[in-house]
Amino acid sequence: MATVSGQPEPLRPRLAALVERPAFERFIIAVIVLNGVTLGLETVPPVFDRFGSVLLTFDKIALAIFVVELTLKIVAYGWGFFRRAWNWFDFIIVGIALVPASEGLAVLRAFRILRVLRLVSILPTMRRVVAALLAAIPGMGSVVALMSLVFYVFAVMATKLFGATFPDWFGDLGASLYSLFQIMTLESWSMGIVRPVMEVHPWAWAFFVPFILLTTFAVLNLFIAIIVNAMQESHEVDEVKHDVDHAEVMAELKALREELKALRREP
Repeated sequence: MATVSGQPEPLRPRLAALVERPAFERFIIAVIVLNGVTLGLETVPPVFDRFGSVLLTFDKIALAIFVVELTLKIVAYGWGFFRRAWNWFDFIIVGIALVPASEGLAVLRAFRILRVLRLVSILPTMRRVVAALLAAIPGMGSVVALMSLVFYVFAVMATKLFGATFPDWFGDLGASLYSLFQIMTLESWSMGIVRPVMEVHPWAWAFFVPFILLTTFAVLNLFIAIIVNAMQESHEVDEVKHDVDHAEVMAELKALREELKALRREP
């Protein structure tokens, strides 16, 4: 490929144009999805016994493709590649897969499935969701502090009230915190914990019902509200950026039209 002057184009712009093509991105997405499917099939003994060699071969091919992809991007963007957090994410995920799975690092083979998370860095919609979740973290801090305070108060009360009769569930502060967490998630909270406690302490419902209403139906909904609000703000920011970009393009087109009109008027 050559420029208008006949000189060859620099390598970096050509590689950048290659890795930014939609077809190239779709190819990488397809490899990530197929690699995720094959890694899942490796956990099915009948499938692995019959097609294990094929699955392992494809896994190596997929890893080689990811290495080539990152190499092309590093060459294309230079040090600018490492200025984006998502590029660091891809680099670390692929780098973990390149670590030899010796006896001490055999657990890293289980981390190969993390490559599927690269879909998050490639798909813009997923990136926006993650960005919204990260933006919601500061707001969630106060909610976490409030929930921690509520849990601590109720755990101390539960230990004092039910620790003597139900030491396995409320014998100490740690056991009470864990039992209350199970109750908050509504996992076997009634038949598993509350009703047995009420057989000994009939008034125990007056303790557990307010706790469930306060934590499950109030505080947790605050988490949801903060996340939804952050996602809405992120969407509005994207719309504003899109409108600004559109306005800039239209302004440039208008300027070009004016220049063309001026050139046509010249004798």
